[in-house]
Amino acid sequence: MLEKLLSNKMASLLLCFVLLSCSGGSDSISTSVVSPDPVTETPESPVTCVNAQYPILSASFEGEVDADFTAAKTIDADTTPDSRWSALGTQQALIFDLGAIMTVGSLKIKWHQGAQRQAYFKVETSIDQGTWQNVLTDSTSSGKHSGFEQVNLISSDARFIKLIGMGNSVNDWNSIVEVQAHSCEGADGEILDSFPNELGIELIDWYLSVPTDEDNSGTSDSIDENALAAGYTNSEYFYTSADNGIVMRTPSYGFKTSANTSYVRVELREMLRRGDSSIRTQGVNKNNWVFGSASNLTQADAGGVDGELNVTLAVNNVTTTGENYQIGRLVIGQIHANDDEPIRLYYRKLPNNNKGSIYFAHESRVGGSDEVYVELIGSRNNSASDPSDGIALHEKFSYRINVTANLLTVTIIREGKDDVEASLDMSDSLFDTQDQYHYFKVGVYHLNNSSDIDEYAQATFYAIRNAHNGYAASE
Repeated sequence: MLEKLLSNKMASLLLCFVLLSCSGGSDSISTSVVSPDPVTETPESPVTCVNAQYPILSASFEGEVDADFTAAKTIDADTTPDSRWSALGTQQALIFDLGAIMTVGSLKIKWHQGAQRQAYFKVETSIDQGTWQNVLTDSTSSGKHSGFEQVNLISSDARFIKLIGMGNSVNDWNSIVEVQAHSCEGADGEILDSFPNELGIELIDWYLSVPTDEDNSGTSDSIDENALAAGYTNSEYFYTSADNGIVMRTPSYGFKTSANTSYVRVELREMLRRGDSSIRTQGVNKNNWVFGSASNLTQADAGGVDGELNVTLAVNNVTTTGENYQIGRLVIGQIHANDDEPIRLYYRKLPNNNKGSIYFAHESRVGGSDEVYVELIGSRNNSASDPSDGIALHEKFSYRINVTANLLTVTIIREGKDDVEASLDMSDSLFDTQDQYHYFKVGVYHLNNSSDIDEYAQATFYAIRNAHNGYAASE
């Protein structure tokens, strides 16, 4: 009997091990199964496209075209308006030959009158011109880009690119100044999807000067308040930065605002009329402001009384060659009167210095008087030593220009540092007479016309706010 019980007990134990668990009174036995760790797949890192701009071997067009506006002009590196291809009608196809099969991800196109009208177009690519692949269907340009505009495509291997024009928002002309072919979507990343009017800087009370001559006037182009507020941009001179600022870039040479000026600028001019073209730009009127020390009648005629300008920016580039007194200097803010300048605010960094200086000039209307210079940070001297408390390139800072009656006050503001401030009494400068009017200017007024030809000045502006007594849109 005992032998039989032991035999049954051993059978039960064996069955427990087979089933991997069992229980029963004091003789229960339990086992646990440890599952293996799950296999985790490591996600692949996204492939970064390294962009290449391809040389375009040739550009051809089979239709009728004016001899002055041939296809070849779209690849001649001349971005002036007269160097363009133009053809009338829909389905007008330009064909570009890269000379070899390449991966094409985007184009950069400078449309003729690209900031005044939208172009209608599509793009196809081919390896052999026998079979064509549609890589962009029925697209429309922004109507905001005066310079190059980014056009992303379905990536394809191609030797030939066909750009088919279908007229524009004004007429049936197809006109292209220049085309570039790039390997990556987004090309080199220099042209962003955002526009200057989307960054929180109110542009309806400014107009812009850029050193182009799209209207063949012989002077630089002026972009009015309405166009700025609608999103005007120029990939060379006035565009959005990756850190949400407005870049203003000024070459040393280019079209100027008039025959009377020696220097090139990319600069905003205050326009209190806010797009109302029935108000003249000049004069004591609702477009301009006057000093609080002017007569009551003069104040009543003006768009505002006294003024304050608050700007946050970083200077990104200055010149390193040229005449000794011109190297590294630019004006980043002004008050302009009829003919004179109550203030020009300078930034200057010399080539051997790590940081730049800030100073301003005051120009009196009194005949024979010299300009007054006031140094705020560092020195304006042509051989100034590196200012220990100076401002480096790419360093953000702010300035405030305030006029109250005849008192001019300039303040430099930096995070973590004490403000630097200076005031100047303008009572004897004759800016409060009944004929004198004023407006702020902000940008890059590039005071070097002797540098190497490829040099430039550049600053990025993150905040621009203007205010006047009696001006309803003051910020």
